[in-house]
Amino acid sequence: MLDAEGTVLYVGKAKNLKKRVSSYTDAHRQIKRISYMILLTREMEFISTETEAEALLLEANLIKRLKPRFNIVLRDNKSFPYILVTRNHPAPRILKHRGSRKLSGDYFGPFASAAAVNATIRTLQSAFLLRSCSDSVYANRTRPCLLYQVKRCSGPCAAKISPVEYNALVREASDFLSGKGKNVRQQLIKLMQKTSNDLNFERAAIYRDRLSALSYIHSDQGFSQGVEKADIFAIQQKAGQHCVQVFFFRNGQNWGNKAYFPSADPDIPAQEVLTAFLSQFYENTPLPPLILLSQSVLQRELLEKAFKIRAKQRVRISVPKRGKKHMLVTCALENAKNALNRKITENTTQAQLLEKLASFLNLDRPPQRIEVYDNSHLQGSQAVGVMIVAGPDGFIKEQYRKFNIQSSDISDGDDYAMMLEVLTRRCLKLRKEINNKNIPQGHTHPLFPDLIIIDGGQGHVTCAYGVLEKHGFMQIPLLGIAKGADRKAGKERFFIADRGTFMLGSEDPVFYFMQKLRDEAHRFAVGTHRTKRKRSFMQSPLREISGLGEKRKYALLRHFGSVRAVSRASRNDLEAVEGIGDSMAHLIYDHFHSQKD
Repeated sequence: MLDAEGTVLYVGKAKNLKKRVSSYTDAHRQIKRISYMILLTREMEFISTETEAEALLLEANLIKRLKPRFNIVLRDNKSFPYILVTRNHPAPRILKHRGSRKLSGDYFGPFASAAAVNATIRTLQSAFLLRSCSDSVYANRTRPCLLYQVKRCSGPCAAKISPVEYNALVREASDFLSGKGKNVRQQLIKLMQKTSNDLNFERAAIYRDRLSALSYIHSDQGFSQGVEKADIFAIQQKAGQHCVQVFFFRNGQNWGNKAYFPSADPDIPAQEVLTAFLSQFYENTPLPPLILLSQSVLQRELLEKAFKIRAKQRVRISVPKRGKKHMLVTCALENAKNALNRKITENTTQAQLLEKLASFLNLDRPPQRIEVYDNSHLQGSQAVGVMIVAGPDGFIKEQYRKFNIQSSDISDGDDYAMMLEVLTRRCLKLRKEINNKNIPQGHTHPLFPDLIIIDGGQGHVTCAYGVLEKHGFMQIPLLGIAKGADRKAGKERFFIADRGTFMLGSEDPVFYFMQKLRDEAHRFAVGTHRTKRKRSFMQSPLREISGLGEKRKYALLRHFGSVRAVSRASRNDLEAVEGIGDSMAHLIYDHFHSQKD
């Protein structure tokens, strides 16, 4: 269903199309939400599928991609992290991985969050002493790093362990992550007893420490016994909001949990919300053979058929009523309840802060969308600008944006020019949306900011206001936050184009709120800059070689481990890399050695 501007309002499937469409013809018999949707609808589009299960999969895909206003929408699109044990190096490493599986190795997951992965990796390092450093760092080390000293790495880079022994540790770690932890523990106990009997107490102490690390992991898995591989979903409703708590169990281990707050009308029952949530959740996430729920869902058999198509194996959906599985669901339900209570409390606090901010800045209403801008660079190199977004629900991270500074006319470290470019590009994007959607001038829109905050003083505010004025957005309030004397937190000065400069008391909640917004923008800007600088450091020498594409660059880095190692390689070694022929090997060799000459 589409409105007069062509915006998708609703996506739905129907086994009987005539019956489904006819149900919308009498708007007076519908609930308020549906009546309003019918009132806005100006056009309908139809897509036919072979089966109802395929229609369900297509519906979930379109909802997630288009985010229609009247659908239940899963707002968090981030992929889940995995633990990767690499297989493309003589000394495999263990690391966190998110995204497409291009690297060769064994993937274990999904984990509910990056924090869950990081905690697991730290414990696995203590238990199996696998390296976590990059291949380039490994290739250029002659002495072991601090992780070796604190017994979280076996030091393969400095030959502190033989390749055979190290690969045995890799196998043990893979076995443990595959659910064979009991066998690994028994083997370590035998080795500890044997070395102790041989009076090799130093070696026995190493096995003891590894067992202690494994015991820490197992102590946290007590309540997961009886569930080998399953996902658990529990839903709670309160004050017109919904929370779905998700737990991941793989190989008999709890791999974390996460709370979701789907966008849904307050009147929609929990059963319908959970059904829609499930159909969208597995769009980019591997399906387990078992899904446990806190309550029944609509069209369970249809969901199982659709999941079978996607997973290419049977997927069972169950609502346990007793036993260990029921205890796990009850635990998830309690977590959902607590998460929803925290969310409601946070939203209330956030709403009060937005009201105070509106009063302080003389706004007509509390801002629903605040955009904060900041720049980051290192003496002008790898310059980036960022935009973060905040609203009634806190930070809206899926709407954060990065801007690579593109203008070649900007001198090193010219913050004004960088801010000018970033805001100009943002204004052009807003103007494009106005033209494409025929939005009347001055009309509010969910993607239009109610307030713009920039990290800078009077000069930055004057520059930014000039951009807004040039593109016809003078109605958007603009605020600058400058670091105070000695750049100390708590002494910030605030700038508004028509009010000059002022300060706030350090105990004022509005002050802390704006400081929090500024700090988040700074964190995001610095992180983006560091990532860009690291990528540039690794790839820029290869980028200068004409005819060397991304696949070949990746093959070189995967084969040699670093750009430095590529630069030292002989022609014959370069030719041995997959995809690098005789002529390209000569080109790469000549590029690096002609530079040295």
